Amino acid sequence: MAIMGVPDFGHERPLIFRTLYLCTYLAWIAPTAWLQRRLWRRGLPWWVVALALLAATYAMSVANSGLGQTLGIRLGLRDEYRLGMLFAGLDGCWLPLIAFCATHAVVAYNSALGTERTRAAEALLLARDAELRALRYQLQPHFLFNTLNAVSTLVATGRDRDANRMIAQLADLLRATLATEHAHEHALADELALTENYLEIEKARLGDRLRIAIDIGPGLLDVQVPCLLLQPLVENAVRHGIAPDPAGGELALTIAAAGSGLRILLVNDARSEGANGDSLGVGMRNVAERLRKLYGGTYRFTARHVARSRFEVTIELPLRRDAGAGASWERGSGVRGSGVRAA
Repeated sequence: MAIMGVPDFGHERPLIFRTLYLCTYLAWIAPTAWLQRRLWRRGLPWWVVALALLAATYAMSVANSGLGQTLGIRLGLRDEYRLGMLFAGLDGCWLPLIAFCATHAVVAYNSALGTERTRAAEALLLARDAELRALRYQLQPHFLFNTLNAVSTLVATGRDRDANRMIAQLADLLRATLATEHAHEHALADELALTENYLEIEKARLGDRLRIAIDIGPGLLDVQVPCLLLQPLVENAVRHGIAPDPAGGELALTIAAAGSGLRILLVNDARSEGANGDSLGVGMRNVAERLRKLYGGTYRFTARHVARSRFEVTIELPLRRDAGAGASWERGSGVRGSGVRAA
């Protein structure tokens, strides 16, 4: 408006006319924006919208010219209306209105683009959340089936007391897993409590054949780890490595800080070199897939035989803490018949 008004300062009363045109311009931008948005919502082609806006803003400029002639007559600068003058000098209002339409379009497009990006990011988060939940739900029927099968075996062999104990431990474990249903990560203390519940189930079935050693490094109980990270690994170790051996075996879990990360090492006795390999399709693959979705390229997961009768799983994760967590497992830890140490 200022640039368009520069030539008028050589005429009579330029400030009054520029003020009039500025006020009318400000009055026109509201209906111009309304019209522009209505045209967008109709989904019309861009060239139709452009022609419609050019026509509308031209009509507004003609109206401005008429108001200018009225002001000139009131001020005694003109004697009468001149039809030919209505269409002269319209650039003073028309071009600024066109510029406003272009600016409005850029701002609106930018806003819509930002909203769309936010929605896309939210959709990705929801999809990732759904995938992680689906992976979690895949685990529960798996270990539930295995545990109920073990209960059935105990009942069939007359070990009713052990079967009742296993059912009670299973109820505790399912109750604990339901408490973590809405989270993908929780404190290491909570994960150890879940793992301890599962080990109690296996102890009811295997007794002294299952020997457990757990070593937790200092100050790690509040570190965040994926929910149900250890249970499928422990289940794999017990059911496919230790349980098939009549003499049983040892399961050793070591968790320690490694620089800026957390290192989890699970080693179990395995009767043969292929003992733990049969279950990689469910337990191990599930854990690996959840780690990939949670941490991207900032984790490491390996599962391998380190000797003919030893199987080792190593996980390295970013070390993140949750203040105020971690005391519950340390107070109540201690799987019966095992060696447990929380340093």
